[in-house]
Amino acid sequence: MGKFDGLLLASDFDDTLYGLDLHIPQRNLEAIRYFTREGGYFVISTGRAHRTFAPYAPLIPMNAPAVLSNGAAIYDFQADKMLEQTHLPATAPRDLARIMEELPSLEVYHGEDIYVCNPNYITLAHLKKVNCSYTQCPVADMPTPWVKALFHMERDVLLQAQALLLEAHGGRYEAIFSNPRYLELTAKGSNKGGGVARVAWMLGIAPEHIYCVGDNQNDIPMLELSAIPFAPANSAQEVRDWGARVLCHCNDGVVGDIVDILDRLY
Repeated sequence: MGKFDGLLLASDFDDTLYGLDLHIPQRNLEAIRYFTREGGYFVISTGRAHRTFAPYAPLIPMNAPAVLSNGAAIYDFQADKMLEQTHLPATAPRDLARIMEELPSLEVYHGEDIYVCNPNYITLAHLKKVNCSYTQCPVADMPTPWVKALFHMERDVLLQAQALLLEAHGGRYEAIFSNPRYLELTAKGSNKGGGVARVAWMLGIAPEHIYCVGDNQNDIPMLELSAIPFAPANSAQEVRDWGARVLCHCNDGVVGDIVDILDRLY
């Protein structure tokens, strides 16, 4: 019996577990090893798709399925198997047509392939960060179904696009920020909260024993599940205003802070 038996700790990846300096702090890795050795389940819940997260999975001592694509997928890296996946509705290309008139840069994930229409400097920087090849083509030539899609633009423009999309098609989509300049679209109900809840159900974890940490708006659905919602010091203002408990900066090992807290609680 370990002191963390029956606990689930879910962490966002970019700018939470993975620092702004593009490294996973050693403190985080040591904390995860201790947490899992004492019976806890550690899971990543990220906006990254399988293709863009898979290179990092071997670096992380997680012992539970990962939530990918902002909740659109659950993948077991230990078994190398996709457990669940949702898709944007077949109407997505048509639904986005009006928004594309004002906000033409779109990044789409179809299985393991990435398609891009009219990439701007934000799009290109994102593709460089995830270090993946892509196909540039018109939206009409992008194969469906789409797992998720991203608009790239400055925040004020994205806020208008978000409002427009949710007003017209709010019953079909989750439209949420994962970064001030990334607006991510998944199928309605496919978000990090739903993904983490599903993993907890698979593992038999009671709701009161779920703990989550994240830095941005797309993390709030899973923070709502958390017995204590945690955030790094570099978190977005929306997360702070929402009421997460702010800990150290992601570069300093925020998961280490959380495991220290759980060590005192249990």
